[in-house]
Amino acid sequence: MTDTDTTTPGNAARFRSDVTVELVKHSAADSDVLWAARVSTAGEQSLDELAKDPERSRGLINYLMRDRHGSPFEHNSMTFFVSAPIFVFREFMRHRVGWSYNEESGRYRELQPVFYVPGADRRLVQQGRPGKYEFVEGTAEQHELAAKAMEESYRQAYATYQEMLAAGIAREVARAVLPVGLFSSMYATCNARSLMHFLSLRTQHEQATVPSFPQREIEMVGERMEQLWAGLMPLTHAAYNANGRVAP
Repeated sequence: MTDTDTTTPGNAARFRSDVTVELVKHSAADSDVLWAARVSTAGEQSLDELAKDPERSRGLINYLMRDRHGSPFEHNSMTFFVSAPIFVFREFMRHRVGWSYNEESGRYRELQPVFYVPGADRRLVQQGRPGKYEFVEGTAEQHELAAKAMEESYRQAYATYQEMLAAGIAREVARAVLPVGLFSSMYATCNARSLMHFLSLRTQHEQATVPSFPQREIEMVGERMEQLWAGLMPLTHAAYNANGRVAP
């Protein structure tokens, strides 16, 4: 991340190449999958799974994943705090089934001058035709141009935003001049099944049987979410990988 000097007095622009993902609350464990699955044959006795070691039922979790019995993976919940560029959220919110969102509002608060600039490891150049292309490394000159052009544009846009606010123009109108590279924040709540579907589309992985081609910035969010989820439900995460990273 790089910081820079003033946009307007008292409003220093900040430029970031990273994203923030935090797990703020959860009710999620491998045992949630087991009692949900076993109610079909054990009825109320399935609650006994809560006191058992899930490792003893690793095979059942793998079977459910392999044969795509998906509903037992829905009986859990994870809420993430995400800070990322607005263009990431516009892709993210295409995932509607099993997700709930609340995002900060430019109608009700003055938006802060935090903007996205690609890091040195971000591949900048797209090669190939639509539907069959790849991204390759940019030159030092291209990275320098991208950073300079974006930072100048961001500063100008935010200065205009501040000018409109100072003139008494409503926040919900003034925000229209701000770019999609502006950082926003949201809470996103999901269950393991909906998260697995998200990850299957928004991350690339060597164990995936169906390739995906996500934009790097949303993949960065997905990678951090996956790391946090794997710590909560390690058996479910392992079965997901072992079965081609296809959501059940």
